[in-house]
Amino acid sequence: MAMAKAGTGLALVMVAALSACGADQPILMNISSDGTPDEFAILPTKPIEIPRDLASLPAPTPGGSNRVDPTPAADAVAALGGNAATLSRGGIPASDQALVARAARYGVSPGIRTQLAAEDLEFRRRNDGRLLERIFDVNVYFRAYRRQSLDQHRELERFRRAGVRTVGAPPAGTE
Repeated sequence: MAMAKAGTGLALVMVAALSACGADQPILMNISSDGTPDEFAILPTKPIEIPRDLASLPAPTPGGSNRVDPTPAADAVAALGGNAATLSRGGIPASDQALVARAARYGVSPGIRTQLAAEDLEFRRRNDGRLLERIFDVNVYFRAYRRQSLDQHRELERFRRAGVRTVGAPPAGTE
């Protein structure tokens, strides 16, 4: 009888341990959906425009883009005073060449995105949480990144002591 209970307990522990090891990508921020739509996933379309000549419209392509589809990157470039056409060509406008040269003055790592993705994956694997935290979906994000975060109140005071104007922060003494 005692052997059967011990065997059942050991089997439950093994199942729990194996279920915690199943994720390929470690998830530090466990945000569960409650079935409501994600308001950030909904992008409004642009207003419908009717061209003067309907024959100038391109032929529809299944899965292709639509003239009223949102283009957030191009819209951001246009809102900041840039030329959205250079974004679609992948080029850098002549007016921004000096900025790009200044930003790249110490060299550019061509594989930086791949390198950072690999380092981030390794960091998340090392800080994936303990066994019971993974089993019960405990959020370990803030504990994992604690050494890399700033204390906003201490930084605000440091800037104020240095004489830096902090116009976006509440006045001293109101916090």
